Amino acid sequence: MLFEFLYSKIHRATVTDANLNYVGSITIDEELMEKANLKVGQKVDILDINNGERFQTYIIKGQSGNRDICLNGAAARKVQKGDKIIIVAYAYLTKEEETNFEPTIVMVDENNNPI
Repeated sequence: MLFEFLYSKIHRATVTDANLNYVGSITIDEELMEKANLKVGQKVDILDINNGERFQTYIIKGQSGNRDICLNGAAARKVQKGDKIIIVAYAYLTKEEETNFEPTIVMVDENNNPI
C-alpha cells in the first residue's frame, strides 16, 4: 500500500511576477528547484499565505540565480506580485520507505535566497 507524504517544499517564497498571458504553470528559479529536489513538469500545490488560495499547477524551470517565482496562465489570477507562497510537492511511499524518509525543506528570505 502507498501513502502520500510531503516530499519537498519551498517555504515563504515571494511571488516575483504573475503572467496571465502564458500557458499555465509556475516558473521557479533553477537553483531553488535543485535545492528542493523538484523537477520540470512536476505537479505542485501552491499555498498563498496572503489570500488563502490553494491550487495545483506544474513546474517550469526559470533561469538559475534570478530567484524568479512566477505564476503563469490561469494561476496568475490567484496571486499577486509580492504575495508569500509555499510550494509543496508530495510523494507516494510505502510504509517501509516512509520510516527513513525526510522531506526536503527550503526556507527562503524576502528575495527568494535560500537561508
